[in-house]
Order: sequence, then structure tokens, then C-alpha cells
Amino acid sequence: MVAVAERPDLRNQPDGVVFAVAQAEGRCMVTEDVGDYRPLGIAALQEGESHLGLMFTSDRRFPRHDPRTPGRLVTALVELMSQDRTLTNLEHWLA
Repeated sequence: MVAVAERPDLRNQPDGVVFAVAQAEGRCMVTEDVGDYRPLGIAALQEGESHLGLMFTSDRRFPRHDPRTPGRLVTALVELMSQDRTLTNLEHWLA
């Protein structure tokens, strides 16, 4: 897992650039930004392309101010990834 904040080359880039780089690097996206990333995933599919998964979160479920959130988020991701299914073209709300 890599945060955009850890990547100087991605900081302040438009969401479309971040999405494209994630796909080129073989990464699924984990984001609260449903309004921007869901349309990017849909557009990729409509153009006959695929994406490596969109995992959506919310500040309500994973509050940024709570010091336990990173651990809870990692646990939710590990649980999802341990299931025997592909994340390709999948949209999923982490719970």
C-alpha cells in the first residue's frame, strides 16, 4: 500500500493521473473520493479497458482523527484480499 502523500510525483496531480499511474503500477485504489474515482473506473470499463479495483472508504467508517483507523483499515483490506476472488473491475465499500 502506498499513499499519494508519500509520492512526490503524485502529490497535487489530478485524480485521472493518479488513477492512470495506479493502473500502470498494478495497484488497486483505496479512497474516500467516490465522486471522482467511481466515474474514472466506469469510464475505463466503457472504453473497453479494465481497472484493478476501487475500494471505497468513508470518514464515518474509518475516521481520520482516530489513531486506530490505520490498523482497522489494514485489517479490512487484508480480510478482503484473503477472499478467493479477483479485485479486477470490482467496486467495494470497505466495512
